[in-house]
Amino acid sequence: MKFFKFLFVGFVFGVVLTKSEAISWFRIFEMFRFESFHMYGIIMIAISTGIIGIQLIKKYKIKDVNNNPILIPDKEKGFYNYFIGGIIFGLGWAMVGCCPGPIFILIGTGAFTVVIVLLGAILGTYLYGILRKKLPH
Repeated sequence: MKFFKFLFVGFVFGVVLTKSEAISWFRIFEMFRFESFHMYGIIMIAISTGIIGIQLIKKYKIKDVNNNPILIPDKEKGFYNYFIGGIIFGLGWAMVGCCPGPIFILIGTGAFTVVIVLLGAILGTYLYGILRKKLPH
């Protein structure tokens, strides 16, 4: 019963992404060709919301649903690991025209070819888990 609120938030998130056209292949294509501000605006709003949310959590010591303190560790210092990871993520995003977040939304809208993208994302995550100790962090 308590998971319905999470299901509801996921449903609302899916509707918002769909209505804002953030799951549109055409919008993603425009973004990577620097032809439209639409997706960059959505990304900037998401980043701003995340920054404000994290600062509020830290400032007011907000607790999670189980009344435990939310601990946000500092990020590791580094450049190349984030740079290389960002390039790999961006190339994958550009090649398939789909960010990992909307994969389930696209499947829910009937774009069943995205199941291949989902399988690729799962495989990539699995391979990262295997190779993690050998990669520079």
